[in-house]
Amino acid sequence: MRYKHFAFCFAILWITSACSTEGKGKSMDPHITEGIGVERVEPPHWWIGFKNRELQLLVKDPDIAKSIPEINEDGISIKKITEGKSPNYLFLDLEFSQDLKPTKFTINFTFQNGLIKTHTYELKGRNGSSEEFVGFNSSDAIYLITPDRFANADPKNDRLPFLREQTVDRNEDYARHGGDIKGITNHLDYIEKMGFTAIWPSPLLTNDMEEQSYHGYAITDFYGVDPRFGSLEDYKELVNKAKEKSIKIIMDQVANHCGLEHWWMKDLPFDDWFNYQGEFENQEIIPHSNHRRTTNQDPYASEQDKKAMTHGWFVDTMPDLNQRNPFMAKYLIQNSIWWIETLGLGGIRQDTYPYPDKEFMAKWAGEIMTEYPQFSIVGEEWSNNPLLIAYWQQGNQNRDGYNSNLRSTMDFAMQNLIIEGIKEEENWNSGLIKMYEGLANDFAYPSPEDIVAFLDNHDMDRVYTQLNENLVDTQMALSYLLVLPRIPQLYYGTEILMQNSKKPGDHGLIRTDFPGGWEGDAVNAFTGENLSTDQKNMQSFLKSLLNYRKESEAIHKGKTIHFAPTNGVYLLSRMYENEIVTLIINKNKDPYTLDLTPYAELGLQGKTLRNVLTNTTHVWKDNIDLSSRGATLLTTKLK
Repeated sequence: MRYKHFAFCFAILWITSACSTEGKGKSMDPHITEGIGVERVEPPHWWIGFKNRELQLLVKDPDIAKSIPEINEDGISIKKITEGKSPNYLFLDLEFSQDLKPTKFTINFTFQNGLIKTHTYELKGRNGSSEEFVGFNSSDAIYLITPDRFANADPKNDRLPFLREQTVDRNEDYARHGGDIKGITNHLDYIEKMGFTAIWPSPLLTNDMEEQSYHGYAITDFYGVDPRFGSLEDYKELVNKAKEKSIKIIMDQVANHCGLEHWWMKDLPFDDWFNYQGEFENQEIIPHSNHRRTTNQDPYASEQDKKAMTHGWFVDTMPDLNQRNPFMAKYLIQNSIWWIETLGLGGIRQDTYPYPDKEFMAKWAGEIMTEYPQFSIVGEEWSNNPLLIAYWQQGNQNRDGYNSNLRSTMDFAMQNLIIEGIKEEENWNSGLIKMYEGLANDFAYPSPEDIVAFLDNHDMDRVYTQLNENLVDTQMALSYLLVLPRIPQLYYGTEILMQNSKKPGDHGLIRTDFPGGWEGDAVNAFTGENLSTDQKNMQSFLKSLLNYRKESEAIHKGKTIHFAPTNGVYLLSRMYENEIVTLIINKNKDPYTLDLTPYAELGLQGKTLRNVLTNTTHVWKDNIDLSSRGATLLTTKLK
């Protein structure tokens, strides 16, 4: 009804005003400025050809709510106008006709004094069909990068005077170090040759915070690339050059919170734009999340505990966004689609998945997957409980009827069990049996092969540190990870045994610089210069394993069979058509002869197999000699 009232007032104003216009946005009154633009319109542009032909524009400008917006363009209509609680916001709900072509059109904002502000908005044609946006899957191996710490291709953008944080110091764990987007682009050859097929950089959007802005998770502009990382064109170049090498780029997104210095924090559109907004505005103590993620599934959870989980802030510098506000919800959904379409992404990793409103998250994922049915999203559920991980995967038969529309979750449970299984002494209920029984939990998942498994990431001690800097144990853990029915993710530097043993738990050190990424580095992991023998061995080990995995259909989609560990040996096999891959993990320190008769159902008797890691051959007979503790990976593919 408000829109009809505006239209009526507009008609009266137009008749009685001495400032009628000739042409769009032009005033005949010389005392009225013409052609003034507005401060901000988001999304910055959009596309035609989506299944959803509606678009909501956030318009921000001083007293813009006092204007009457108008669009005179065939095929485009304003369905609804909503004023913000702040007079500096308008939200325009647009609808496009089915046959609309790419176009630029003008939005006029007419004020009572006759002033007309204008904004030219573009609807682009899409570069490809929705089906061409193919996400990551079990054939991929993901390389997780902290961009500030990977490679510095352009030192000129390290420190910029118009941004708050000015400290650039490679000796300081929590300062900026200067890595950027071009640093990743320049080393795509290295990433490709290592055998990775997807890259997940931590967030690259603007974090204009006072300190610790390097990590990217305190976003202050959801439509802006942080200029210390580069430009939007640099981001596009990374995606396009990666595609040339059949490498997908997975964007790290954050729907739960923003940075305290986000541009809207000085002038909020509504009084419920984020959680505990009243406490913030009154400078009161703001409750932090209780982090009790089980409240999302717990049939007995109190409303108090549920609210404390989803409404509480992570930290005082990260306001917790209120996705129950429909305008915030629409803003976040459109933002994700905008980035998918703008960059041509190969997936999204959504941070802190259980913390936002879960009904919103189902809608967010559902709208993305409706537009991009072949796409992939992975949500972070940091839990060692497989039931909680399964709850978030699309198709899980949840008692409360919840369907997340989320294809992939992160396997923190398996991460924990692999580390325990490798480190612990062998016993009835310790050691390799942890891994065996952990994998048996796959019965709980609708599609275990779509789950992302890993040994470490940017928020936990590096795997080499977790395994007490033991090279062989680290290789055993990695070999297991890379043959599981999963999508594996490795953290940059794992291939050269990067560690944080001097400061366990120190996030700044966990995200340390990749050697060779800065001019003058004495050690260069990209070229191998001055790497230690162990580092070179690990790099070669992973390169062989990843490149074999890249071509192995048995690992991508094969049947899985594993056998209960006995005498410190665990055997797992993947089978697809004529390809059989068999991993033997041996924790015995002394030479051990493994009796192969219990594994007859694999059908390998008399077959010649190649050891992927040593490129030697072996005929499968009654037994196999395992000369030392470690991993043996055998395949029927001899080339």
